[in-house]
Amino acid sequence: MNKGFPKFGMSQAGAYVAALKNYNLPEVILELIAKDCGSDLLERGRIDDRLQSMNDQALELLHRIFVDCENDQLGKYAQYRFFAYISSMYHKCEILINEYVPGKSGKNHKIPVAVKNNGMYTAIAFNKSIGNSVTKKEIIKFYDVMDDLKKGEHGTMLSEAIYGTSVGFKGDALLELEKLSKSRDTDIENKINFKMANFENRIYSMTKC
Repeated sequence: MNKGFPKFGMSQAGAYVAALKNYNLPEVILELIAKDCGSDLLERGRIDDRLQSMNDQALELLHRIFVDCENDQLGKYAQYRFFAYISSMYHKCEILINEYVPGKSGKNHKIPVAVKNNGMYTAIAFNKSIGNSVTKKEIIKFYDVMDDLKKGEHGTMLSEAIYGTSVGFKGDALLELEKLSKSRDTDIENKINFKMANFENRIYSMTKC
């Protein structure tokens, strides 16, 4: 039973669950939203049972983010959609949010989304959800982080780097990422598949460099 049902009435909570169960909401999202909203979350079971274990605030927030595709001033809703998108791409892997990973330089890089497979980092993903379009400077910073990680002891299996955005890319940013990507083509051992993900019309579309 949904503990908070008098606030909405069961019909509203039930409608949210009915809509949300059709979305492939990953574990990491359910856990983040439950934490944000101080909600219970059934550890395992069918998705509708797990949703019903959450409080009304959590159900409403999930509905606003994934069904209504709303945005907030801080860009948090867009970040959650990006986390879910990356999780759907690597659904058999471990998805880590805001993970600190040391590079060869010794610097600990804060990675918005890190993907692990069999205990090894295989992909990283950055996302820009608010503000101006992604700039050339931001792309260079993204590339440098990835390069430092790849050269470090944790980068052995790192093979993909994704930059997502809800605000678009500037033309010179796209050209710069393509140039940097091609610069690695001759080095098979250190080759990285760079991908760009644009969020438009309620979906992400992916392009490779």
